[in-house]
Amino acid sequence: MSLKVEHELHKRRFSRNVGVGLTLVFLIAVVFGLTVVKVTGGDFQAALQGVQQ
Repeated sequence: MSLKVEHELHKRRFSRNVGVGLTLVFLIAVVFGLTVVKVTGGDFQAALQGVQQ
């Protein structure tokens, strides 16, 4: 049992912060994925053939 009582406002703020954090992680993942595709030129078949040889 905690000695400090958590106010209802803090619970709402925490859930909002989690939502914003997950949104930021998703956007960072999308930007990273787009960057990887742009750097590789989107030519995955040539990259796979180079690995197989």
